[in-house]
Amino acid sequence: MKLTIVGCSGSFPGPASPASCYLLTAHDGVRPWRILIDLGSGALGAVQNYMDLEDIDAIFLSHLHPDHCMDLCGLHVAVRWSPHGWNRGRIPVWGPAATADRLATAYGLDLDPGMREEFDFQLWAERVPVTVGPFKVTPFSVNHPTAEAYALRVESTEYDGTGVDRTVVLTYSGDTDSCQALEDAAENADFFLCEAAFEEGRDDAIKDVHLTGKRAGEAATRANVRRLLLTHIPVWTDANTVVAEARGVYSGDVAAAVAGVHYMI
Repeated sequence: MKLTIVGCSGSFPGPASPASCYLLTAHDGVRPWRILIDLGSGALGAVQNYMDLEDIDAIFLSHLHPDHCMDLCGLHVAVRWSPHGWNRGRIPVWGPAATADRLATAYGLDLDPGMREEFDFQLWAERVPVTVGPFKVTPFSVNHPTAEAYALRVESTEYDGTGVDRTVVLTYSGDTDSCQALEDAAENADFFLCEAAFEEGRDDAIKDVHLTGKRAGEAATRANVRRLLLTHIPVWTDANTVVAEARGVYSGDVAAAVAGVHYMI
């Protein structure tokens, strides 16, 4: 499974990165499959550096704050109004119950049909996995101030032609503060893509919104993950600070996400 950091800026796009968006690519033995985890503000333009929009197999939304979903409005335009036509049908979109109405309202559309002619909206069910090609994605309800917020556990079975299949696991925290569900989602993951928007000391009075580097590292340790990559770092948070916090409590490999970087998992 290949991870591409399309956007990793927290809360809004920064000068060096769009808001949250991650491209995962895996092969099922027949063809490569490409899914997007979140499509936040500014991400749609950057996605096109890595793939044709018609090659999106599915989109999975962690929650409905604009920095995680709002560029679906632009994708709606691309699907509906391309002068060359759209040749792939509706794009499957998994998300919270309010996803279709929220996006229609954001674009000023009637709720019916809204964007349902461009997107095939599907609803998350707590800890019920969804399968798309070689990917199995399971949502875990986490601790963030919105009606539904999920960490996503993504499992992919790799078919390399040798007859030896290998399943790898990436967990994406979405936006969350510390909670047991986050650790359940990340248990024994090969790769933990975890938000760290807050800093210890600076943000201690704000509860149940975001993690610090330290709290992300603690979750990674308790979940026994192999690798930790901190993401959703806003422009006012120092990446070096949150990485140092995580390293103080987590003994594995840890770094901060950078837009445009690829990882093989």
